[in-house]
Amino acid sequence: MAHRIAIIGYGGMGAWHADELQTMEEPQVAGVWDLKPERLALAAEKRLHVYGGLEDLLRDAGTDLVLVATPNDSHKPLAIRAMQAGKNVICEKPVTLSSGDLNEMIAVSAQTGRLLTVHQNRRWDEDFLTIRKILESGELGAPFRIESRVQGAHGIPGDWRQMPEKGGGMILDWGVHLLDQALLLFPEAKVETVYATVTNITNQKVDDGFSADLGMDNGVHILVEVGTSNFIALPRWVALGADGTAVIEDWQLNGRLVCAHGRDETDVAPVITAAGLTKTMAPRRRDTIATYPLPAVRSDVRDFYRNVTATLDGREERLITLEQVARVMRLMEAVVRSAAVRQVVPFE
Repeated sequence: MAHRIAIIGYGGMGAWHADELQTMEEPQVAGVWDLKPERLALAAEKRLHVYGGLEDLLRDAGTDLVLVATPNDSHKPLAIRAMQAGKNVICEKPVTLSSGDLNEMIAVSAQTGRLLTVHQNRRWDEDFLTIRKILESGELGAPFRIESRVQGAHGIPGDWRQMPEKGGGMILDWGVHLLDQALLLFPEAKVETVYATVTNITNQKVDDGFSADLGMDNGVHILVEVGTSNFIALPRWVALGADGTAVIEDWQLNGRLVCAHGRDETDVAPVITAAGLTKTMAPRRRDTIATYPLPAVRSDVRDFYRNVTATLDGREERLITLEQVARVMRLMEAVVRSAAVRQVVPFE
């Protein structure tokens, strides 16, 4: 029996999901529902079935999956209602607004025996997969600092993302992605400390950017930054190791690796900088380094849905576990706490 999915919320992400799913054999899109009549009209124009209401959607015996793609504050009640109606649930990120809320959702999943998972789609970002491959290869030597950034110049979108009661702000919007990626770079390592700051340049009610330093127990520091008022964007990724550096400039995978190679440079010639000489900041000689193109990793985000259906069929283990989701939620809360007290806070 093919799996069929009903979509709650036909905004930007809900429509994106519908378009992606319609390129696959399963799960098949059974229909959509949204509070806004204009969104339902658009869905009808695209020849999607439009439910008469939320109860109509939940009563559909021909569906076994529900996708919740609504504003953040409504994820919890909708996911719980869907699970109690016998549906397995895919929830957009962040799954909810707090660890307490998430624990309630996990309890309902256990009580009903329904699958609850979260659409952490940026695990399939090719820039992330590429930097992870570089680190796993050992080409950089022992890593000691990783920098992960996304930066725009338009402020927060003028919608519910500006409202704290709706779960707005960049920590919940983008932090949930970048912190999840950071934890997956060293899956066995613990985060010992968190130091964070936030910005309120274009919005005083929610953070419109943040910076978080994660001190790992393996000696690596991971800097995660999100900015919405950056008119010149810094590289998407920088990875520094004892024997090399990797830079990924953007989502298009422009960048390079520069690694130690050949003879060791023992006699460093000083260079003139501004008003003085320096050996410390002199570049390496070309005969002691090698530059390589990025080992680009390609992916298909639809593998997320394939894993969900395979999990329901008992053929695979879920890729995105509730334990991972709960850890990211706790880490976001530690970021908020550190920024509030302006101090390093312990985490794990």
